Amino acid sequence: MKITYTARKVNLRDNFKERVEKKLAKFKKIFSDDAEVNVVVTLEKNRQTVEITIRDNKMIYRAESTMPEMNDALDRVADILSRQIRKNKTRLEKRIKTGGSLDDFAAEAPEQETETEDEYQVVRKKQVFLKPITVDEAILEMNMVSHDFFMFINADTDEMNVVYKRADGNYGLLEPAVE
Repeated sequence: MKITYTARKVNLRDNFKERVEKKLAKFKKIFSDDAEVNVVVTLEKNRQTVEITIRDNKMIYRAESTMPEMNDALDRVADILSRQIRKNKTRLEKRIKTGGSLDDFAAEAPEQETETEDEYQVVRKKQVFLKPITVDEAILEMNMVSHDFFMFINADTDEMNVVYKRADGNYGLLEPAVE
């Protein structure tokens, strides 16, 4: 795995980088050697945020945690990533080419919460009639129906887009892209 560190308003010490590599070592048997890991550490006032993003074979796993101590935030991020991987176990097993099995990883990771693995239940199905509108109109319609997202055909690009409300109160736009 290729690890890239980004430090914002903080200097990363070597012992923290060693700790990150030790935490990520348990993921090496799941991801390929070409996996890209981005570790972003941000210091704001008395809070330290650690964000880890793992990209491998079109899969993206991301976790973020903010705590008073950088090492505590790192521990929490590693736990979140472990839960995400266990939750998506079957999908990952199909993509693993070489290395250890995912069962080995799941066995050594502490079980903190029991989630139903491999089962997603669709509780409602709805047809949406799409019409070409602008992004501003889509946001307006989303707010009128009190939803957190809205799917539409973008009048400017003639492609399906999704607008969504972000946690910070701003809006986001999802546009299709082909790799």
